[in-house]
Amino acid sequence: MKKISIIACLLALFWACDQNYIDDIEAVEPDEDTEAPEVTINSPVEGTQIRVVEDVTAINIDIEVTDDIELEIIVIQFNGEEIARFEDFPDYRRALKQYRFEEVPNGEHTLSVIATDASGKTSEESVSFVKIEPYRPVYDNEVFYVNFDGDFTELVTIQSPEVNGNPGFADGKIGRAYRGSSNGYLMYEAEHLQSEEFSAVFWYKTNADPDRAGLLVMGPPDEANPGSANNRNSGFRFFREAAGPNQRFKLNVGNGSGENWFDGGAAADIDPSVDEWAHLAITITSNTCTVYIDGEVVSTGEFPGIDWEGCDLLSVGSGAPRFIGWNHLSTQSLMDELRIFDRALGQEEIQSIMEAERQ
Repeated sequence: MKKISIIACLLALFWACDQNYIDDIEAVEPDEDTEAPEVTINSPVEGTQIRVVEDVTAINIDIEVTDDIELEIIVIQFNGEEIARFEDFPDYRRALKQYRFEEVPNGEHTLSVIATDASGKTSEESVSFVKIEPYRPVYDNEVFYVNFDGDFTELVTIQSPEVNGNPGFADGKIGRAYRGSSNGYLMYEAEHLQSEEFSAVFWYKTNADPDRAGLLVMGPPDEANPGSANNRNSGFRFFREAAGPNQRFKLNVGNGSGENWFDGGAAADIDPSVDEWAHLAITITSNTCTVYIDGEVVSTGEFPGIDWEGCDLLSVGSGAPRFIGWNHLSTQSLMDELRIFDRALGQEEIQSIMEAERQ
């Protein structure tokens, strides 16, 4: 039965051709080659900024080249030097090519793609990008630094935070600064910041609305009771709250079995109406905690040592999400030049940092 069916099909095809129901196959000359190749650089894009901890890094180059008739050669150049060449195109009118270039140093660079078709017509497209020189810690044991210069990136480890709400930027102590907003704050991964000794320094211009807010918080979660004693037994909370017309800055630190408070009273007050930058610092050692304002001690006391259990996140600009029980939420103040150290800074060091950044 199968043989009969095949024979029937062949006879029907022959009959259709004989009756001119199917057009004869004719050779068609290709169109005249009138267009130069079209080049598209998908990656990197114009203006890309590459920020990594290494001085030399790699980029992934992604291009598309088309031609109306036939592609002949595609050349990729990096700063005018050829780094890749393609001459084999299964689809001779369209080429999708990827190439990984391993040797991108610090500085401004130009990537060019030059395509030539079979008739010799050439097209070229270029993009410019920059490999930013990695930040080198300025001070011994500096493990975290954010300059807020139009970017929230932490520069020592090249970490981008989770951005909550709508924080932004404003004129800062140096360049640009963090501008707080309602419900706005930054959240950084922070396990690498856990150390027996700890210091943080930054500039702060106080906006007393709201009348209390978190500044820096690195504490454990307690979803059932955030802000309760259960989640103040480890980590630290640096915050402000109203003291008459002033704002008072306080530090709470967990020691594993309880908590210690460092509240300097009126000495730790800032008058927001002055509208000036203040330099704030906290230091934690195995036996002491200290709070500084403008390089002067405003609170200090003995302390049995910090416990870091569960403290894997650092909140900047708010007590949220782990210190909200007393409404120490987002600040709408300005913050600049935040540095963290895995050792305790001395007073002279804090004053030296402050003077180096004073403008």
